[in-house]
Amino acid sequence: MKKEQKGPPNLRELLGFKEPPERGGKKPIFKKTHFTIWYFVIAFLIILLVQNYFVSKGAEDVIPYSEFKNALREGKIKELTITLETISGEWATEKGVRKFQTVRVEDPDLVKELETQKVKYTGKIDSKWLTNILSWIIPLIFFILIWRFLFSRIGPETSVMSFGKSRAKIFAEKDKKVTFADVAGIDEAKEELKEVVEFLKNPGKFQRLGAKIPKGVLLVGTPGTGKTLLARAVAGEANVPFFSISGSNFVEMFVGVGAARVRDLFAQAQNHAPCIIFIDELDALGKARGVNPVGRHDEQEQTLNQLLAEMDGFDPNAGVIIMAATNRPEILDPALLRPGRFDRHVLVDRPDIVGREEILKIHTRNIKLSPEVDLKVIASRTPGFVGADLANIVNEAALLAARKNKEAVEMSDIEEAIDRVVAGLEKKRRVMSKKEKEIVAFHESGHAIVATSLPGADPVRRISIIPRGISALGYTLQLPTEDRYLMTRSELLDRLAVLLGGRVAEEIVFGEISTGAHNDLQRATDIATSMVKEFGMSETLGYVTFEKEKKPLFLPSSFISSKEYSEETAKKIDEEVKRIIDQTYQRTKDLLTAKRDKLEELARLLLEKEVVEEADLKKILHPPEPIKE
Repeated sequence: MKKEQKGPPNLRELLGFKEPPERGGKKPIFKKTHFTIWYFVIAFLIILLVQNYFVSKGAEDVIPYSEFKNALREGKIKELTITLETISGEWATEKGVRKFQTVRVEDPDLVKELETQKVKYTGKIDSKWLTNILSWIIPLIFFILIWRFLFSRIGPETSVMSFGKSRAKIFAEKDKKVTFADVAGIDEAKEELKEVVEFLKNPGKFQRLGAKIPKGVLLVGTPGTGKTLLARAVAGEANVPFFSISGSNFVEMFVGVGAARVRDLFAQAQNHAPCIIFIDELDALGKARGVNPVGRHDEQEQTLNQLLAEMDGFDPNAGVIIMAATNRPEILDPALLRPGRFDRHVLVDRPDIVGREEILKIHTRNIKLSPEVDLKVIASRTPGFVGADLANIVNEAALLAARKNKEAVEMSDIEEAIDRVVAGLEKKRRVMSKKEKEIVAFHESGHAIVATSLPGADPVRRISIIPRGISALGYTLQLPTEDRYLMTRSELLDRLAVLLGGRVAEEIVFGEISTGAHNDLQRATDIATSMVKEFGMSETLGYVTFEKEKKPLFLPSSFISSKEYSEETAKKIDEEVKRIIDQTYQRTKDLLTAKRDKLEELARLLLEKEVVEEADLKKILHPPEPIKE
């Protein structure tokens, strides 16, 4: 089917007129245009012209009062009409009768002069209702239109009458296409939510035994794990209406608006029961109360109080299920998490290798893959990746294949997409001096040799000295052979050695060090600090933890925290961290000094090829034994 190409913009588009979207495949009869400020300028000018016309209507000639008095004395005035503000009438000229008008001034002798000249005059009271309409009502309408125009520019939901209305998006049963078949890698979470689906489909099964379904279900997990998708799947499986809203949409600058929106949302939900209310990013609405430094009862707390009251107020058997998602459960108000509100917490964790493979199968359903692509291998090379990361990798690979005019997405495209996500965009055009390139080559070779030589380190997949990302001049890609949930002390020390390998290699070869190991030293310090303060892996300090700060569960945080121990203990912690790093540094230096020849061989190969794969690295470090004759 040939697609119709869009031509150049016509005059209406250049002037700012936009056509409304078509609905149902039919063009609308009346085309809707977007008003601009020029409409108000034109309307204002028309008002001024009309008002000026009505004020001056009927006067063909406006003359000075002195000229009127001269004509009166000469006997030219025949008839006058006197109002409170003007004097109008007719006078005889050489060309005939002429109509005139003049502004009335304070003149006590005017009536006497008129009677002396025997001029017919009459008084008249002007009716100014039309002028008042033009002078007051129309400008008022004009400014109301400006008010509405300015609010429409902010957003259609900001009108005065809609502040207290809920902004939740309602998805009807026929609008939802997501089911549990579209969700993979989080089987435990799916099993937890199948009970909610069963209650919405068959509530009598539970009510017969007197059981009550949980009022609220809180989905907790790392960003990108599919919490929102899982909530949509529950609504799709239960075939009920789905109210979706973000926690930030409740809180406004106007006091009381958030609470009104909460009331309106629950009122709508009860009218559509059975249904599901889904609040995304609950931490924006449900932060713990009492943490405001001023100590005042602000708008956010009023909104939270209203949410707590609504969750307590409605009948659990009414068929309204409240679901929410957050990646910061540690900052939520305890009243939200107690039984009777969000009484079921479902962890949506990072997928394991089997889950990642299932997620890749879903995201590649509409992607044309080459037969050589093995999703199991891709899943093994993406440890720690969540569903959003995997979807991004598949899309990036498809874009790379299309850019190269390939017929299908190949394995090399997917591997390049993984490198782009992990290390950043490749910068082949960045010009580096020969000296800097040599330093980077030995630096990355030091990482690779230490990682390959130590049993507790992850195997090296690729080494590159091509700059990537914001500041990476090279990288050593390590991929674990399996998913890990625990690490021993020896494995942490091996990781420390790998991080220090680059700095040690520079010192051995060049006799000096560079700034290239800044990130490595920072990560090494973090690991050593955690070993001492959190994991109780220090022989000097014993099995004690000194980390008491409430840190995010699913978001990275720095190790800098408020101290809750003495200065003497703090000094011991610093000494122990330094001792661990110094011992690991000496261990790494001994290892690389013993393998100086391998270090130089790998660095020369890197300078020649820029990218060294795992197979080439093994040939250097573990060359095949010669065949004996």
